[in-house]
Amino acid sequence: MARAMTRSRSALTERISAVGIVPVVVLDDADRARDVALALRDGGIGCAEFTLRTPAGLAAIAATADIDGFLAGAGTVLTVEQADAAIDAGASFAVTPGYDPAVADRLRAGGVEVVPGVATPTEVQRALADGFRDVKIFPAGHLGGAGYLDALHGPFPDMRFVPSGGVDPGSLGDYLRRSWVLAASGSWMVPRDAIARGDFDTIRTAAADCARIRDDVRAAR
Repeated sequence: MARAMTRSRSALTERISAVGIVPVVVLDDADRARDVALALRDGGIGCAEFTLRTPAGLAAIAATADIDGFLAGAGTVLTVEQADAAIDAGASFAVTPGYDPAVADRLRAGGVEVVPGVATPTEVQRALADGFRDVKIFPAGHLGGAGYLDALHGPFPDMRFVPSGGVDPGSLGDYLRRSWVLAASGSWMVPRDAIARGDFDTIRTAAADCARIRDDVRAAR
């Protein structure tokens, strides 16, 4: 069982907050991981979660963990065994689609910053009791989008949220306008077909477009 504790936000979490966008990368070939990471970083997004949905995910984390100015995270971490593998691969942070205290505890014990997935107020409250102050809301678009985050912010004013699922360029700015959004997460800037054909310019351009939306929102605050 996860242990209740009071935790201050880490420097790494604040780095993710500064980036403001967490690309979700699904790779079929780990040899493309560094090029993807460099394209994202050069476009203004210095982090990504490499999902463990494919066998290439762990190798992608290991291949990008040493890139300067880039945070390599693990996504879709479902089991304690996957948590151990993400730790061994050198993941800086990990994101889960749902909330499993055993998985979260294992990642934290391994020094990995965890953003657990939740969908309901009950799950948010459970995560808060277990010491988390940043959680992923999934699937955000189906749950009600930015309005749903507003509703959660009322009873949980100290929580920050990472909306994921249904986020797109049209909704990105609306999410990022909210100070209680740690970062917004999505996969549109890293299309799987562009990765497969080695079209990293498309990824770099899409990252730059997202970074521009982020910067415009921050300038308007």
